[in-house]
Amino acid sequence: MTTATTSHRDAPGTAPAPGTGAVLVATAAFGLLLGWATYALHGTTPLLERATNSVSTWILWTAAAGALVRGRSLAAWCGALMMLATCGGYYAASTLGDDFGAGGLGTAAVWSVAGLAGGPLLGWAGWTVRRGRGNVRAVAGAVIAMVVLGEGLWLGLELRYWTEAAVFLAVGVLLTAFLTFRLARSREPRFWWCAVLAPVFAVAFYCAEKLVLDSLIGTV
Repeated sequence: MTTATTSHRDAPGTAPAPGTGAVLVATAAFGLLLGWATYALHGTTPLLERATNSVSTWILWTAAAGALVRGRSLAAWCGALMMLATCGGYYAASTLGDDFGAGGLGTAAVWSVAGLAGGPLLGWAGWTVRRGRGNVRAVAGAVIAMVVLGEGLWLGLELRYWTEAAVFLAVGVLLTAFLTFRLARSREPRFWWCAVLAPVFAVAFYCAEKLVLDSLIGTV
């Protein structure tokens, strides 16, 4: 039984696949658009605002980008680029809207560093769930599901937005069930790891989000 995620499409020493540049450009463009939409939809309907102004929304798109590319290393690069571009799009839009205050540069730097840390992980997770092999696919599925569950915990425990928290937690549970079912259908022997690890990772994600929002951004 193997836990490796090596693919014949991503063998060491191989040249970049044709179209790599186009994939990176498309990823950056989408990230910039998502960042702009996050700013532009502030103050519109609660549904549209929450759909874009959400850590989990940004991160799930990053995982989707990783799932769409063929190479594992390219998926990680796309994840990092997506997060940086999304931050760039948001803060560029806020600058044009004359909302970029004196503390904005420090906040942008913190989120960019957080994106560089989390983006490759989620890009890898998206690639692994779709194209990987072995038990690590279940771990990757839990990584994807944790972001929705973790944000649900944040909305409820920290912000006391219990209605929105319930929605996020319900979506997170459904996403976890979907990924676990997909892994079971593909006959992964430890598919149930996804369901077990997702809530554990969600608590870790909640703690990390609390660290960024309370400890770091609160001091810049």
